[in-house]
Amino acid sequence: MDAVPAAPPVDDVVKTPAPIRWDGAVNARDLGGTGGVQPGRLYRMGRHEWVTEAGWEQAWAEGVRTVIDLRNPFELGRRSSDPAVPPGALDRFEIHNLPTEDQSDDEFMALTGPYLNTPEHYGENLTRWPEKFAAIARAIVSARRGGVVVHCAAGRDRTGLVVALLLSAAGIPHSAIAADYAAAVTAINNRYRAQEVPHETPRSDEELASWLAEAQGHLLELLASLDAAELLRAGGLSEEELGTLRTRLTDPDWAD
Repeated sequence: MDAVPAAPPVDDVVKTPAPIRWDGAVNARDLGGTGGVQPGRLYRMGRHEWVTEAGWEQAWAEGVRTVIDLRNPFELGRRSSDPAVPPGALDRFEIHNLPTEDQSDDEFMALTGPYLNTPEHYGENLTRWPEKFAAIARAIVSARRGGVVVHCAAGRDRTGLVVALLLSAAGIPHSAIAADYAAAVTAINNRYRAQEVPHETPRSDEELASWLAEAQGHLLELLASLDAAELLRAGGLSEEELGTLRTRLTDPDWAD
């Protein structure tokens, strides 16, 4: 079995990368600098229909080649408020639609509501469908050289769930994973504050601080009990694929 990469110095653990500047992108960050993740390997953001043609050019120039969309099929597609983007702007990217859940599971939907919105239920999602998460990890492992973007709708919880699993499997410290989740929650809350008709009611500073304390507690509790590598193995990921995943995310000598 491949050795899990050593944890970085404590001073580097809680640093959160600055947001990336792809035109139109929402809640978008390069995860490079999160614990031991190398820059340009894994990115996260909200729905890709928010990105403009110029934004896709910027992503390509930054080295992004693959996009993994975690949304359910009924969520896909352009809205009237989205920027008009020529179909060819995305043709050169490899795009996968790999949902994290099965919404026909009434028990799960009763637990989470219309969409997953708290780490409190991440464990339930993971244990129900390990094969879905193994498929997501495999898409990253087999992606062509270059950066991989993972996104859902808001770029917060389904993306947060997948990022937490991947980083945990790569040996990234739990504190760094929790800090990344907090950055995603804060960024999308700031977006809601700026909207006249937000998708969710934005939290005040006090409400946000309270929510983050609770949510990060749930996330850290999950990470403390989760064997991410074993869950991915249970979903069908091989030892070789696990090793490649760790190398792709954390090895500074991996060639882009």
